[in-house]
Amino acid sequence: MTSNSTVLAVAALAAGIVLAGAGPVPLNDGQSHGDPPFLLEDGWRPLLNGKDLGGWVYRTPEKAGWTATRAVRWGGPDEPRDLQSAPQPGDRIVNTTKRSDHGTNEKLDVQAASDLLTTEKFGDIELYVEFLMPTNSNSGVYLQGQYEVQIYDSFGHDFSNHVNLICGSIYSYERKVNGHYPGAVAPMVRADRPPGQWQSFQIWFQAPRFDAAGKKTANAKFLRVLHNGVLIQESVEREGPTLGAMSYPEAATNPLMLQGDHGPVAFRNIYIRPLRPLAERK
Repeated sequence: MTSNSTVLAVAALAAGIVLAGAGPVPLNDGQSHGDPPFLLEDGWRPLLNGKDLGGWVYRTPEKAGWTATRAVRWGGPDEPRDLQSAPQPGDRIVNTTKRSDHGTNEKLDVQAASDLLTTEKFGDIELYVEFLMPTNSNSGVYLQGQYEVQIYDSFGHDFSNHVNLICGSIYSYERKVNGHYPGAVAPMVRADRPPGQWQSFQIWFQAPRFDAAGKKTANAKFLRVLHNGVLIQESVEREGPTLGAMSYPEAATNPLMLQGDHGPVAFRNIYIRPLRPLAERK
């Protein structure tokens, strides 16, 4: 007869062998590993302070339109275009302006909110951000205020003929060529969720490079973008700013921008860290 102590010893030895053979999990490999990266990895810091809009400024102060709140609620089938926020301050920010006419024939005569900019400037970074939108709403995350990853209620819509309307697309350039705006890059796969659900982007971003005279020597580049833990963009260069970008020139460092003038949207868990060396990104 085998004693309980012997069974436990063998089990412990087997577990030790499995753990020793597994080695560390490479969390920076462009795949989801369960919980958000700021909970699993070192070096992340929040851009939201959990109580107000400290660290952020309005692009258009007279429009304003954002608040920090402890909870956000989608209006559901009865009020599909609305977001509602709890009156208490908290760890998420929301623009509940009821303007969301994009993709429809209906025009709502409501003042749009301002875009939001960080007071801090960033170069090469990894960014993690969670967002929630109601039906037909539209926003975007602009790295350095210049290069947009689209946020759009595209779930259940084809939009193959209008790449800019797919959530997770890299937006087109602001310059026209033959009457069109080129440069939009559709996600490799679709990972969008229905309105009213929290979604996430994780972005590895490399800023443009400049020589001592200020001449650009390398374009900005989205090394990877995960949408809800799914790899949707990889090695996407940006020859210049995208539509809606800030008017300042490309630079080695610039603020992060969240679009607020295209309808209601909420954000939470906005975290950044310096971009790791290539060997650590594999």
